[in-house]
This record gives sequence, C-alpha cells and structure tokens, in this order.
Amino acid sequence: MSMQNTLKRTREAGFTLIELLIVMSVMLVLMTLAVPQLLKLRKQANQTSAIQSVRTIGQAELQYNSAYPANGFSCSLPNLGGSPGSGAPSAQSAQLIDPALAAGQKSGYTFNITGCSKVTVNNQDMYTSYTITAVPQSIGKTGDLGFCADENNTIRQDPAGGTNCTQPIQ
Repeated sequence: MSMQNTLKRTREAGFTLIELLIVMSVMLVLMTLAVPQLLKLRKQANQTSAIQSVRTIGQAELQYNSAYPANGFSCSLPNLGGSPGSGAPSAQSAQLIDPALAAGQKSGYTFNITGCSKVTVNNQDMYTSYTITAVPQSIGKTGDLGFCADENNTIRQDPAGGTNCTQPIQ
C-alpha cells in the first residue's frame, strides 16, 4: 500500500509532456502575434524621432544663422554640434544640437545636410540654403519613410525611404 501511495504522489507532482507542449504552443501563437506589432511600433517610434530630429536640426540652423551671420547657414552637422564642455561655441562647434545627432545617426536613421547653396561675400563663403535629410538605416526594419526639410523648415517625406521628399508629413 505504501508503494502505491508513493507512485501516485510522483505522478501528481509534475506536468505531463502533453501539458507542456500545449502551453508552449499557446505561447508560440501569442509570440507570432506580438512580435510583428512590436517591430511596427519600433519603426513608428524611430520615424517620430527622425521627424523631431529634423525639426531640431532646422531650429539649430536658424540659431546658427543668427549667431554667425557672415557664415549664413551651416552645411555640416558637426558644425552644429560640439561638446558643451569643450569651450565657447564657435562657427565650427556651435553646440546647438546633441553630439550624437551631430554624428549623423540616431534611432535607426542617418541624418545629413546636403544641397547647400553659397555665395561669396568679402572673401567669405556664406551658405544661403540647405536640405536636411533623414533616411532609415535599413528600410523596412528601422523605418519606412525618408524625411527632408529646407531652410523654410517645411518637412516633407519620401514614401520609398529615400531623399525624394515630395509629400507633406502626416
């Protein structure tokens, strides 16, 4: 009788293989539903961050133009950046944007300033226009849309993820 009680207790102590397989199957189904949504949310967050970063760079350009009128706008992200502890701001290190953004990459996007137009005044180059671009580092994974802005701070998007920005942001 005591042998029977011992066998009965050991059988009741754990899960059966079938029960474990059922639980694992349910978890697998839930994960297949959740992972694509998580990736979609991450892409949307990256795109929102990219739009905000383009706005930040645009505002920094206006501040740069005001602080260094002989230079006009900056045609270089590193010129807008710089470490606040490295000394006084200058035209080559204006300290207007975060050093990480000045490096050109943030939240799955690559940022650049292109299409600069310049005039020479008193033997000094003065930039009168620019285009800020933000493109996903991996289209479809880090973002779907490309973003652009010009000296008028009008942000537009490229549905293909490039720099052919013709549509207003939504």
